[in-house]
Amino acid sequence: MSGRQHRETELARQIRAKGLAAGRIPAQIAEEIHDTCGPQFGTTRVKAHRLAHGVALADVIEQIRALFERDGKAVPGIGETLLSAYESGLKRPGPEYLHYLCSAYRVEPMSLGYDGPCICGNRHRVQGVVRGDLQDGRPDTSPGPHEPSIQRIDGDSSADGSEEDENVLRRTLLQLLLGTGAALDGQLLGSVENIRRRMDETLVSATVSPAMLDQWEEATVGFGRQYMNTPPLRLLCDVLLEFSTVRKAMERRQPVDLQERLCRMAAQLAGLSGMIMVNLGDHRMARSFFRTGRMAADDTGDRALRAWVIAREALVPLYYGDPREALNLARKSRDLAGQTPCAAQAMAPVVEARALAMMSGAGKKDVVDQAKRALSRARAAFSQMAAADQDDAAFGYTERQLYFHQGDALVRLGQTMEADLILEQALTKYGPSDWLDPTLIRFDRAKCKLLEGDVDEALSIAKATLASLGEGYRPDILMQRAHEVARAVEAKDPDNPGLKLYQEALRTAPVPDPTARDA
Repeated sequence: MSGRQHRETELARQIRAKGLAAGRIPAQIAEEIHDTCGPQFGTTRVKAHRLAHGVALADVIEQIRALFERDGKAVPGIGETLLSAYESGLKRPGPEYLHYLCSAYRVEPMSLGYDGPCICGNRHRVQGVVRGDLQDGRPDTSPGPHEPSIQRIDGDSSADGSEEDENVLRRTLLQLLLGTGAALDGQLLGSVENIRRRMDETLVSATVSPAMLDQWEEATVGFGRQYMNTPPLRLLCDVLLEFSTVRKAMERRQPVDLQERLCRMAAQLAGLSGMIMVNLGDHRMARSFFRTGRMAADDTGDRALRAWVIAREALVPLYYGDPREALNLARKSRDLAGQTPCAAQAMAPVVEARALAMMSGAGKKDVVDQAKRALSRARAAFSQMAAADQDDAAFGYTERQLYFHQGDALVRLGQTMEADLILEQALTKYGPSDWLDPTLIRFDRAKCKLLEGDVDEALSIAKATLASLGEGYRPDILMQRAHEVARAVEAKDPDNPGLKLYQEALRTAPVPDPTARDA
């Protein structure tokens, strides 16, 4: 080995060691090796993948020969000289050898530096983000054929990749706990979707002790209590780690009573994940989680649980899409709940009222009367709920939420005096650690003042509310409300001196995607 090759190998070995220590997979390490060693030594992508696995040319040759043998083919004539020519760029592998190189490294041809799809027509499964395989900024998470990979000296993760996805969540959670910050990026979203999809797969296929189930149910209830006062991204990591644990327990069919409890937890955790995704602004992922929640709830036969999932799902089109769809889902939830005293029986009419207000706006007496009748039904249903459900902000429906959502509907209906009074009462019912709903309430109160013509007071409330939000406490759902106030003031009083100060404060915050509402 020449001095240049030795330096290249040593540098790649250091990158690989650090990558493995950080929990990265070989495909990610290969990208880093290529980016670092390529400019200095001309390291190709295909060579970077071998160095990322920490194996010699002879190891790759043996792996390819084993794959040929597995497929019942004659022993190939590939040797170290030919593979070295591929790695140096002097030759390009033919379609068959390229397929087996992709199979060995478990990446797509593009990651190895070659254009075009693989001859097999399938995808070679990759866990995590590999830039060469990115589609629209997200990792390719579609299932590929089951193919063996080169054995790593440090051991591999679980066969279905769930261990790596859980590690992504653990690393994100650790970053949040350390205060270094974390973003809802492609890798994290890929892991989130993988965990949700595996639950779908388990539900359509699935012995845990009752004591263990008791612990998981307590943890699920605990996550519901944290929903109002924990930053959404941090809570999402905790919820999905528990969600993944429940999925593993469901891989084997349990006794009927235990299976039903597992399905109930799966539905609740999927629904809670969907709620968090609504707050984070990813309406597509939210819908996916609610679909998973519906599937799990259907297996329980519990109409109240099924109605709860649908009522929560109705918030996705309410905030990001078509209020008509929200109205239809709310009515579906109401019909499913029937006469059973439950959270959905109170939630669904409130969503119905809010959707009606969004569809027709203020000033139409028939719409106002229709919405108020829905709110009256919600109050009557709330009075029939069990005390435990009235105290559960996530899986139940609390009095403070009822006040807040009534006020929100009345604001949109233009009933400002009544709305402001109810919203003020709602604020008194929240504790000092609650932040999500109280922030939304304050933005609603700013809209009330604006509708009453007090632009300065509206801006004062909105600006103080925005300033109270710390790092990690500015999810998309809140920033949308903040920008709604700015747009409303600009339409009503564009020359107001306080508007520029408020818009300047908004510039330091994330700007919500305006196209999200048209999804």
